[in-house]
Amino acid sequence: MIDFARAAEQIAQTPKKLEKIARLAAYLRDLDDADLAAATRFFSGDPFAAADGRSLAIGGRTIVAAATRAWGIAPDALRAGYRASGDLGAALGPLVRPSLDLGLFRTTLTPATLKARFDEIAAAAGPSAQRRRQHLLEGILSACTDPLEATYTIKIVTGDLRIGLKAGLIVDALAAAFERDPALVRRAAALAGDLGAVAIAARRDALGDIAPGYHAPIAFMLATPIPYGEAYPDLAGTAWLAEDKYDGIRLQAHVTPERVSLFSRTLSDVSAAFPEVAGALRARPGSFALDGELIAERDGAVLPFRFLQARLQRKTIDPDLAREVPVRYVVFDALARDAESLLDLPLAERRGVLAELLAGAESAQLSVAPWQTIPAGDDTAAAVNARFAAARERGHEGLVFKRSDAPYAPGRRGKGWLKLKRELATIDAVVVAVEWGHGRRAHVLSDYTFAVVGAAGLVVIGKAYSGLTDAEIAEMTVWFEAHRLA
Repeated sequence: MIDFARAAEQIAQTPKKLEKIARLAAYLRDLDDADLAAATRFFSGDPFAAADGRSLAIGGRTIVAAATRAWGIAPDALRAGYRASGDLGAALGPLVRPSLDLGLFRTTLTPATLKARFDEIAAAAGPSAQRRRQHLLEGILSACTDPLEATYTIKIVTGDLRIGLKAGLIVDALAAAFERDPALVRRAAALAGDLGAVAIAARRDALGDIAPGYHAPIAFMLATPIPYGEAYPDLAGTAWLAEDKYDGIRLQAHVTPERVSLFSRTLSDVSAAFPEVAGALRARPGSFALDGELIAERDGAVLPFRFLQARLQRKTIDPDLAREVPVRYVVFDALARDAESLLDLPLAERRGVLAELLAGAESAQLSVAPWQTIPAGDDTAAAVNARFAAARERGHEGLVFKRSDAPYAPGRRGKGWLKLKRELATIDAVVVAVEWGHGRRAHVLSDYTFAVVGAAGLVVIGKAYSGLTDAEIAEMTVWFEAHRLA
């Protein structure tokens, strides 16, 4: 793991994307298959493949306890390190104290051997599971011989390397390492749910053999906004499908005979919050992946998004809440069927597959999104605006236009899909409190609390953690420190 740690540190030290890609490619190129698969997954920030479904279930307290037993660290040193970095790996790594044995029984950590230890940790079960996890982690940390190695081993355990390496850069590095077409690597990565498997396929020139990895979310295709107005030049010259733009939760469903997974826009599994949708999908035969929108609906009327918020993050849904906030999954795309990827098919063909998959399945919890064909030339402002007004009348946000010949482009916002909605009115608010951030934002004030003027003075309405660039946050930190009242 020392070589892994050195490569990670080099990648963290450069802000240049091309240099990050080159350094990662150089490291991955010479690994054997077992180390290649494990290291690629680790660089994605996860000890396991996305489709794996397992986790280490190790929290910060367990990591600190294991490090204390393995290295005999002093609490004051840990507190000082964490206060300076805001990162548990960076705080603990420099405190490593290598074992004083003769090395006869010491394990040399490599990505593959570390992955094997992680498998043991994930398998721990029963009343003594947490004690077993801590013991195994102590063994891992005792095998570390270098501060950098210890730092990045702990970062992998926490699932956050913080080296500025997004998944897209890992894909580009695999393409560069094994001289493959980046588009083919990107497609395989979107399907597989396992960058480790993609890495091995790239080495073997077998990217076309990658099958859908169910229960690992595919990045959602996104729509490009177009302004509401008196002309729509973006719609000219081709045929489109028009759908209502729903005010709900974007939801991707993965269905296999074993289970149903529902993923939100953040790629989080929210299946527990919507058991009736999972039940409706579970009744369908075969394996498939769908894309659509979850809406709250009662007596045929669409409910505002805030009703859905009452069900999000719930691990169990009681019958009263299910009756109070009934939901329906409106499906508008099919991404995979059995071992076949549908991403490269034109939308019109994917729609045909969708109709087959959900034939006879329409219910209060599940339906296929209605759509209209807009022939080339039928894109006058009057026609578009009339469709928009009708969608708003039905309780939806606006319209989405989709090219009938467009493939599904995971994670991309291109011209294949266009969305039309009117912007919400803005409000004047004041920042009444600020907080230090976490991780790489540990030294800037990045968490803001907002208030508006009410009858009794300022009324807090919520917090925001995003929306500004790093440079803007740094500038605002200086301003806030100069104007603090308490």
